[in-house]
Amino acid sequence: MKIGREFYFEAAHHLPNYKGKCEQVHGHTYKLEVVIEGEKGKDGMVMDFGELGEVVEKEVIGVLDHQELNLLLPNPTAENIVEWVWKKLESKLPLYSLKLWEGRAKWVMKEREK
Repeated sequence: MKIGREFYFEAAHHLPNYKGKCEQVHGHTYKLEVVIEGEKGKDGMVMDFGELGEVVEKEVIGVLDHQELNLLLPNPTAENIVEWVWKKLESKLPLYSLKLWEGRAKWVMKEREK
């Protein structure tokens, strides 16, 4: 069974290896969808949504929210941000997929390898 939860954070970045508008410092409202997979426990849940939220807030949102992402990643593309998030969460949650929206209409997704 899979469950998911959405999270939001604000952050600024620039893309140093890019020629165009995104080479200048700018900000986004990011939406992160975290999906985990597992069996229901005796309590009838794969994981409590609150517990899932606590892990993601501590490991990811609390680190990224209102930050300059270039201080964490040398080239903070959406793809690189998702890989960073995956590394932060993979040992703490039974991840199935992550989907990161950069603004409203652009997103990148990473799924567990089969």
